[in-house]
Amino acid sequence: MAAGFCVERGADPAVCAEPILGGVHRDLLDALEFARRWASTGAAEDELPEPDEKIIDEALLARLGGDVHEATQLALAWCSVEEWQPPALAVLCRSAEVRSRHASVILPACRDLAALERHDLKCLAYALSVLDDEPLVVLHRPTGTGFEVRIGGIGDNFQLHTLLGHVLVGGGHVPGTAPSAESVRLATDPEPARGRSQVAAIGVFELLAPDGERIWNEGLPDDIPVMEGRRLLVLDEPTYRRSWNADRFFPHLPGTVQLIRVLTADETRTWFARTALGNGTRRHS
Repeated sequence: MAAGFCVERGADPAVCAEPILGGVHRDLLDALEFARRWASTGAAEDELPEPDEKIIDEALLARLGGDVHEATQLALAWCSVEEWQPPALAVLCRSAEVRSRHASVILPACRDLAALERHDLKCLAYALSVLDDEPLVVLHRPTGTGFEVRIGGIGDNFQLHTLLGHVLVGGGHVPGTAPSAESVRLATDPEPARGRSQVAAIGVFELLAPDGERIWNEGLPDDIPVMEGRRLLVLDEPTYRRSWNADRFFPHLPGTVQLIRVLTADETRTWFARTALGNGTRRHS
């Protein structure tokens, strides 16, 4: 916590990341081991306990088995793992280098523990899932056009949706109403967001996976499937009007969406052929 506070006050996140994220990883694994031992030593209907240190007593430690010191360590990890989130976010949200070095190792354990539904690890999981310098193929179904973009630092698909609207609609590549300048600023400003705004972002698209399933705004860019070595996202007409608060999920993490190039007609048709959504060539010649 002290190291995370130092990062929030300007210390180098790359230097402070090792002890913080090493501790995060260790306690995630210990909490998972706690759950494994709990399940293996009790009745099938036994629910995992709430993560509260009040549960730690001699009976619990005996149930976990093994060395008492080790059992205590596992129990403490189970009860306190959520407390790692503030210092972890301090380093993850301030350095793409830190995310690149640590996220892929820690994320599986984070997701496995969250799946047990006893800990709220949403913020940690989202920060570990952030994509940096990630190529993305985007197909616009109504116009049959395709684009190669590069994304980075985006905390959720609300932010991605806004920035795709800014680049593609605001750039004159597809029709529609471009996001407001203020909603774009809130998504991209290098300066940390300060407090909540009342700015609304308006939905421009329906975000779809290549198989036609909806990709929810509440989800992550990491949810976009990979096909032929590239993430592939299809944009369609929105099925209903939607809006959301334009503040980004991580105040200290500005997002980027950069248009690399417009795909040729042949390239676009090839990518559309990999989807279950038709050839998308109504206007593309």
